[in-house]
Amino acid sequence: MRGSSSYGDRDRDRGRDRGPRFGSGSRGGPPPMKKFGNPGEHLRKKKWDLEALPKFQKNFYNEHPELQRMSQYDIDEFCRKKEITIRGTGCPRPITAFHQAQFPQYVMDVLVSQNFQEPTAIQAQGFPLALSGKDMVGIAQTGSGKTLAYLLPAIVHINHQPYLERGDGPICLVLAPTRELAQQVQQVAHDYGKTSRIKSTCVYGGAPKGPQIRDLERGSEICIATPGRLIDFLEAGKTNLRRCTYLVLDEADRMLDMGFEPQIRKIVDQIRPDRQTLMWSATWPKEVRQLAEDFLRDYVQINVGALELSANHNILQIVDVCMDSEKDRKLFQLMEEIMAEKENKTIIFVETKKRCDDLTRRMRRDGWPAMCIHGDKSQPERDWVLTEFRSGKAPILIATDVASRGLGSCSSRQLQQSNRPFWGCPLSRYLSRGIRYLLARDTASYQKGSAPPIHVEDIKFVINYDYPNSSEDYVHRIGRTARSTNKGTAYTFFTPGNLRQARDLVRVLEEARQAINPKLLQLVDSGRGGGGGRMRYRSSSSANNPNMMFQDESSDACAQSAGAKRRTVAATERGMRTTGPPHPSGTGAAEEVLVPVGGTHIRAIAAVPSTTPSLGGSLAGPLVAAQINPISPKVCLAPPHHLQFCPSPSWHS
Repeated sequence: MRGSSSYGDRDRDRGRDRGPRFGSGSRGGPPPMKKFGNPGEHLRKKKWDLEALPKFQKNFYNEHPELQRMSQYDIDEFCRKKEITIRGTGCPRPITAFHQAQFPQYVMDVLVSQNFQEPTAIQAQGFPLALSGKDMVGIAQTGSGKTLAYLLPAIVHINHQPYLERGDGPICLVLAPTRELAQQVQQVAHDYGKTSRIKSTCVYGGAPKGPQIRDLERGSEICIATPGRLIDFLEAGKTNLRRCTYLVLDEADRMLDMGFEPQIRKIVDQIRPDRQTLMWSATWPKEVRQLAEDFLRDYVQINVGALELSANHNILQIVDVCMDSEKDRKLFQLMEEIMAEKENKTIIFVETKKRCDDLTRRMRRDGWPAMCIHGDKSQPERDWVLTEFRSGKAPILIATDVASRGLGSCSSRQLQQSNRPFWGCPLSRYLSRGIRYLLARDTASYQKGSAPPIHVEDIKFVINYDYPNSSEDYVHRIGRTARSTNKGTAYTFFTPGNLRQARDLVRVLEEARQAINPKLLQLVDSGRGGGGGRMRYRSSSSANNPNMMFQDESSDACAQSAGAKRRTVAATERGMRTTGPPHPSGTGAAEEVLVPVGGTHIRAIAAVPSTTPSLGGSLAGPLVAAQINPISPKVCLAPPHHLQFCPSPSWHS
């Protein structure tokens, strides 16, 4: 096996060529940057001669006759229904069924065996665009089917290219932010590629290099890689990207959040510029936009849903405003209700590794089938925990998720400038090496503390025991449930200490058309963490104060018995006044209403003030509704135009 033994020897001898401890008598000078330099610093940007490069085919799309017969009105209605928006020119029409993509039979056979009924929104527009050979950006929520949207066209692309020869690198390169996501993509690539004998390999850190190097040397048409490990192999000459003509950046926003932009740019510089590039992201911040402008040519942007930060609309989001001291009791009460459900696979996110271990220990001591995963776990232990979780033997997984934003981007020039005061010192080499070591250690430790996203299809519940540092991380967390077209529920414990994130959280909830806890709204309005140990809303006169939203009967109102299918909560108009004839139900009555959530309607109780007019069966004023949920009843604020009266209200307050 070419180079494998020398590679291992080099690793074993890393400590032998460090030189004397205190600089070998050197008179100082700029510090050497060998050990902790920037990843990929030895990779040079290639100068490509497009005329000399071998030509390749990348347009394989022929529009199906059924699509040709559809009118533009039908296409527009389909896009409106699926919430598809397109920016750019030359975009083919979306497909409405898998057969319209005209995939080869070996691909269709696998689709049939997987029992997929119809393409998701991102697949409906992504398949024809990727097959046509154009660069594209796909913006869609997590769990929307993006993996198939780029892998199936990749298989078609590969089968139209010449066979790999000895020494050739992959034809399709997929860059992913985490090892778990890379492994998941590799499994899908294996399932769909084996029918046409397409080999795929997964390259990521935390695992032995030898097997990964052997897979690359034997020839793999598809390589799914994390940026760090791929940079190592490219610098060591263990693979190359000369044959790469299909590049995918999966979860580009998260890769930038984790500080991988320098590595991504180094890798892309090794790929021919006339490649086809597909970028996928859940959000569209300016950093991702800049990356698209730099890497893509004449691209088309597909957006499913809102362009601003958005969560999966199939997820029911429930926010409980509480104190830190109440979290444990609320969690255990909630878990009793969840574990009584038939489908109860749950992820609990916490902030620190210590809390992850402590909470797991307490839950297991009380008999809960819980396991944990975080950065201090070895890769074999992580794999074992995920296997137990996927199989359902341990349906409760406790994990960390700390955002690592750009900590590894300190350049050699910046480091040298910061060390300039030491250059005249005989110990400068030692001091600089120590500074580089501390920077690298702290960066690795911080990023290591973040447990990567968990990709399991049948997760029904996500619990944010600790609220994350940003709304972007909140969306990524709750996106672990409701994968594909499934539905899920996300519970969040929100404390006064999270006040800075309250406004962003409200925006996410509003975009997803979720009912919002009035306590959360009061936190936003007041700009403070609330008063009182039990966070109750107070009023000098509850009878005469129209701004009093509700008062809990107890602090654990969010975790009632699952048998309490219906719960009436008194509520009044919040602040805004309207004029018009009284509602037929009478002054201040409570009506049974339907609140649209995630494509369905949830039965709820809404207060109907006497001043609220009726407009065609809907309400014109802002109302407070009590959501009736079999797991955890909640008091929520619902926009008036999202409420509909039930034909026959079953009770009144």
